[in-house]
Amino acid sequence: MMRPAQGSQRGPETRGRTIHWARFYDAAVGLLFLGKEQMVREMTLDLAGVKQGDKVLDVGCGTGSLTIAASSRVGPDGEVHGIDAAPEMVEVACHKAARAGLDVDFRMGLIEDIPFPDETFDLVLSSLMLHHLPHDLKGEGLAEIYRVLKPGGHFLAVDFEPPASPWFRRLTTWFLGQGMLQSSLQALGAMMDEAGFAEVEVGATQYRLLAYLRGRAGRKP
Repeated sequence: MMRPAQGSQRGPETRGRTIHWARFYDAAVGLLFLGKEQMVREMTLDLAGVKQGDKVLDVGCGTGSLTIAASSRVGPDGEVHGIDAAPEMVEVACHKAARAGLDVDFRMGLIEDIPFPDETFDLVLSSLMLHHLPHDLKGEGLAEIYRVLKPGGHFLAVDFEPPASPWFRRLTTWFLGQGMLQSSLQALGAMMDEAGFAEVEVGATQYRLLAYLRGRAGRKP
């Protein structure tokens, strides 16, 4: 069931950075990835191992492109949900799903207060969102993701990774802004451990500026 947002509706309060320019977001992503954004989404779903029948949550879903792509992989026996702090993003995502004739649940929600019960999902996704969160909020968010995962469920994040080369780092900072490259997935391994995740892995992708972080939820006490 889709829950469209109204343009005048305010989103929930969060300490993370919220993007409100939803109408231009897809164009900006297309420019950033030079028209290869669909390939980036497919790579993300491949890394996550999305399969038929999975119940999936996309945290910080933005305009819903990754969420909608995941719906084609889970099939009629699966479920896909997306949450975002910005009502403008949720509204665009709802319209996208409606145009495609898909039953995808989009709603406003925060990574630090995910609006679902414990042990709901087989898989939680995060794409280009974690770098918007301050350090302490990342820890809270990972704990919430662990809470809503079923025992044995998986979490996958794909996000920017600062380049090692000082020259390339200066160039990408000029293009993306300082805030985009202040966060590193490499630094989140300890937080994943603290949240209870097992088999934590951080790795590079085929795209120079993107890395992935993933882990498995252990059996709850």
